[in-house]
Amino acid sequence: MRSAFIVAIAALGFTATAAQAQDTATSSNGTSFRGIRIEANAGGDRFQSQGNHNDKFGYGGTIGFDGQIGDRIVIGAEGSYWRANEWNENCSAASGGTVCHKSFDEYGAAVRAGVLATPQLLIFAKGGYVSNEQRKRLDTPTGGYYDHFRTDGYQVGGGVEYSFTGEETRMPVYANVQYVRSQYNDHTARQRVMAGVGIRFR
Repeated sequence: MRSAFIVAIAALGFTATAAQAQDTATSSNGTSFRGIRIEANAGGDRFQSQGNHNDKFGYGGTIGFDGQIGDRIVIGAEGSYWRANEWNENCSAASGGTVCHKSFDEYGAAVRAGVLATPQLLIFAKGGYVSNEQRKRLDTPTGGYYDHFRTDGYQVGGGVEYSFTGEETRMPVYANVQYVRSQYNDHTARQRVMAGVGIRFR
């Protein structure tokens, strides 16, 4: 699974390079949505499993690269990390005992594409690969089982991003709000509504 994650990151790096190659016609609209970006994220985390869900506060970070095609199209790649505060877990009755399904760290790699509504406002969508560490435990009066594993899947989402400074600034500061859904291969899922604050290196 880790090798698949490395392959996905390499593929997205290629996408970023392609986007950079397209960024040949320097925009005259004063936008700063180009270059390497680093951001901190925080918001609501909902882990869904076994027909249940649990809501917690979560946080993480994103590293990405954006290039521009023409005056309005922004495209790039990103890698992300996310976790719920003190993890997230669903428990329910099963087999005369209790089964608990717990989600730990999530790593993601995605392609992001958007349209500039104004030189400072980007509306974007994204999709890509995720990998999540999980644990499943069953406790009964006569015994039980324990399984610690990693599951892969995909993510889709979108949001809006606002740049507080224009292209004349060397390290523009920006903020965004977004929704992201992760669907894992073991039929569990995660939903995030989060805000981000970041900086670009141009």
